[in-house]
Amino acid sequence: MAAPKKGRRPTGAQGRPGRSLAIILIAMVALTAGMFLTKQTTPRLGIDLAGGTSITLKAKSEPGKPDAINETNMATAIGIIERRVNGLGVSEAEVQQQGKDHIIVNIPKGTNEQQAREQVGTTAQLYFRPVLAKSEGAPVAPEASSSGSPSGSPSAAPSGSGSPSASAATPSSSATSQGRAVSEALKAPNAPSPSPSASESKKADDKATPSTSPSAPSAEESAAADLQAKFAALDCSNEAQRAALKVAKPEEPTLACGKSDGVWYKWVLGPAAVNGQDVKDAKGIIDPQRGIWIVTMQFTDKGADKFGKITGELAAKQPPQNQFAIVLDGEVISDPNVREALTGGNAEISGGFNQQSAMDLGNMLSYGALPLSFQEDSVTTVSAALGGEQLKAGLIAGAIGLALVVIYLLAYYRGLAFVAIISLIVSGILTYTIMALLGKGIGFALNLPAVCGAIVAIGITADSFIVYFERIRDEIREGRTLRPAVERAWPRARRTILVSDFVSFLAAAVLFIVTVGKVQGFAFTLGLTTLLDVVVVFLFTKPVMTLLARTNFFASGHPWSGLDPKRLGAKPPLRRSRRTGSDASAATVSVPVDAKEA
Repeated sequence: MAAPKKGRRPTGAQGRPGRSLAIILIAMVALTAGMFLTKQTTPRLGIDLAGGTSITLKAKSEPGKPDAINETNMATAIGIIERRVNGLGVSEAEVQQQGKDHIIVNIPKGTNEQQAREQVGTTAQLYFRPVLAKSEGAPVAPEASSSGSPSGSPSAAPSGSGSPSASAATPSSSATSQGRAVSEALKAPNAPSPSPSASESKKADDKATPSTSPSAPSAEESAAADLQAKFAALDCSNEAQRAALKVAKPEEPTLACGKSDGVWYKWVLGPAAVNGQDVKDAKGIIDPQRGIWIVTMQFTDKGADKFGKITGELAAKQPPQNQFAIVLDGEVISDPNVREALTGGNAEISGGFNQQSAMDLGNMLSYGALPLSFQEDSVTTVSAALGGEQLKAGLIAGAIGLALVVIYLLAYYRGLAFVAIISLIVSGILTYTIMALLGKGIGFALNLPAVCGAIVAIGITADSFIVYFERIRDEIREGRTLRPAVERAWPRARRTILVSDFVSFLAAAVLFIVTVGKVQGFAFTLGLTTLLDVVVVFLFTKPVMTLLARTNFFASGHPWSGLDPKRLGAKPPLRRSRRTGSDASAATVSVPVDAKEA
């Protein structure tokens, strides 16, 4: 009698389940530790759960500017809107691009909706204003202001020959000379005039008393004194004070703040001489002759006349009154000196630029001229109470869905249900920690559609376990024992799980790409949980089943294991015959099929 061939381990053998379990355990520990180290222990909530206002803006091109809507201009617009929203004094606001021409602005609770809509829905305001006074951005005590000592020197600002320029350090004026400059601006905006003498200033000071009747000269002097007092008290590091400066009218003198090399500076500025609509084009380029980055500006015909006039007036003055400030939404982004009148309709700003800063300034100047405006597609206001109710309802719905899945698993799969439940817990831990970290990492906010996506994911994840368990039970019905059944069922179950998850992920990806707004939260959560389903099934569920197949409770087919052969209607062990010798009627040797597979 020929001896039966020695059995071989089937395809998809047990491998090393401990290694897979160690990998997913390390991942869970690392994500949890990262969550606590970054102090992001809870996912960031969207405004529909935390309360607030969501504004969807759509960019539109004006006639003659078909290419205005592009990535550069949209990115510039996002930066401007972010500064506006931050200027409202809110925190954790979200401004992000959706699609090619949409911007979503999510503003948390506590913000005036009408004010927010006015701030984010209007075109950027860009002005060129003459500088009357400048100092560092901290408040100045009265005695310090009258001492005549420099209040601060700015860092290197753009400069260039034959164009607006800036020296390395601009001497600041005393409070008296600053007050004179402000007074002159109020009397004759944009008109060059010599500064009054000390005696004239003294006479004006003597006449300006609280009881003076409201005549034209005293009103001007009072306004100048008030502006100067506000300038001395202004603290540019205070966000609320900076926000208050954004409401200045272009035809009136104003105060402004700006930041350079991490240091805040403040200015007294005259009425706007040129506005952003007068700039035809601006861009940051490298000067091949000097080998430095510069910003070039080209003005419209009307803008060229206005720019030539104001630069001619400023060139005749002393620092800092020979500077003009480029003010974007109430913030000074540059304050170059003027050496001569620029009447050709073109100008350049140079000095201290690198490629990024030159291109950024060029984009800001150009944006002020581009006819890129926005229209409101939708505005949604959610109260904090309503958001809390929605979150509570979502959590209750998720708990009900999870409970129903667990009841079904326990009733149908018995002992196997605990494998599925533990796998769901692992998937939940990974999902929660990743969402918490993504809140700070990429600004992901958990909104109500995202919660719905997580609830749907419970069914997707449970479906993967069911596919694998049913494959194992099919193998047992064919008469195989548990250990080979676990390994033989895995290749077929793996293909089915991957195809199913791929379809779900593809649907989530398409939904994320083609939708705008909150629906993307649903798509993002669905895609994330689908990927985690694959990770959990491969690195946790399959290795755990391999280990459990070695235990007596599951391997013996205990009635409560969910793998009882009798309950499953298993066939008798498969057998086949082998003939011995050459006699066809000779006795046969029965060999169980599983002998080759065990």
